[in-house]
Amino acid sequence: MLSIAHRTNVVLDENIVQEALKLSQIKTKRALIDTALKEFIVNHKKPNIMDLLGMAGIDKDYDYKALRSRDHLPKLK
Repeated sequence: MLSIAHRTNVVLDENIVQEALKLSQIKTKRALIDTALKEFIVNHKKPNIMDLLGMAGIDKDYDYKALRSRDHLPKLK
């Protein structure tokens, strides 16, 4: 895919930029913004787990906490 760069001026919160640079260990603001935009796109293309209820055998009424209790186990003598 051909990538075309466009020059854009934006005002960024410097505290957020510095924290993101520190956490990501990315060296430049441009690379940081490119990475953030790519991650945003990937995350927003993922299906919402709540939208998957009822699909692929997921039962919305399934009580996963019931299996965590010991009530269903046989009593030991």
